[in-house]
Amino acid sequence: MGMGGPLYRYFSADHDRLDDLLRRATAGSGPIDLALFGRFRAGLLRHIGMEEKVLLVAAREASGGTPHPLAERLRVDHGAIASLLVPTPTRALVAQLVSVLAPHNRREEEPGGVYDACDRALGRAAGERLVEELRTFPEPPLKPWNDAPEVMKHIEVNLELSRRQWAETDPPPAPPSRRTGS
Repeated sequence: MGMGGPLYRYFSADHDRLDDLLRRATAGSGPIDLALFGRFRAGLLRHIGMEEKVLLVAAREASGGTPHPLAERLRVDHGAIASLLVPTPTRALVAQLVSVLAPHNRREEEPGGVYDACDRALGRAAGERLVEELRTFPEPPLKPWNDAPEVMKHIEVNLELSRRQWAETDPPPAPPSRRTGS
């Protein structure tokens, strides 16, 4: 089925919607727009829930009970992402969030990535039915922001787990480019 199947289209469009909310919530150099960030937070937690409770489960069932090879690693990322949505957002926390989200979304959307694999496993008709089911997936209830020291420690632990699991398979970051000459 390849890139562009119903699940790929649905989830990548949701990534775009969430990216736009985050961009708008953090626009400028002033305070983060907490109302917009709250919409982003609710939407991102809904997105994670759809992947964990519906998409990855359906793909596993369609694959004879075999989970996607990245399913467990995605769950660890989801834990790190969700932990970063607990405290009141700051620019530093948003930078940490983006440092996990960007490669996470790439792994899902790249050619042959998670969404393509799910589309292949389910087939077009089942994928379209699943998308219709996902349209009614609810946003989770949100608790107030929590800036307790234990929350920050939990974030550190989850970020380390997420980063460590990819360290062996991800290429090292490219060094900054230097322009020479005139």
